[in-house]
Amino acid sequence: MAKTTNEKIMEAKAEKQKLQNRINTLTQQQKKEERKARTKRLIERGAILESLIPGADTLINEQIKAFLEQTILSENAVHILNIIKAQPAPEPPPIPVQSAEPPCGADGGRTGDAATFGD
Repeated sequence: MAKTTNEKIMEAKAEKQKLQNRINTLTQQQKKEERKARTKRLIERGAILESLIPGADTLINEQIKAFLEQTILSENAVHILNIIKAQPAPEPPPIPVQSAEPPCGADGGRTGDAATFGD
């Protein structure tokens, strides 16, 4: 039996809602990945700075900020930053893609003949 125009409209609206939900889910996933990458970058850069500043673990944030401001505003630092900015930036490493499929078996498919290591 042929569908009425009203039924077709209702189906189209349902499909539109499904697609909007999919867009929302993907947008949330993208934001989560961006937050994770930013957090990782901040931790790495903070660790680099702390490793280069003697006694950084005993300083308060305001002292580290004042030190960095004075250091970065020096003529030598400005010159070095200009040189660095003139160089092409290296490409960031690719973001690993995780499979949506669960691993085979409870052990992730690591049993059997192929599971021998150190051969």
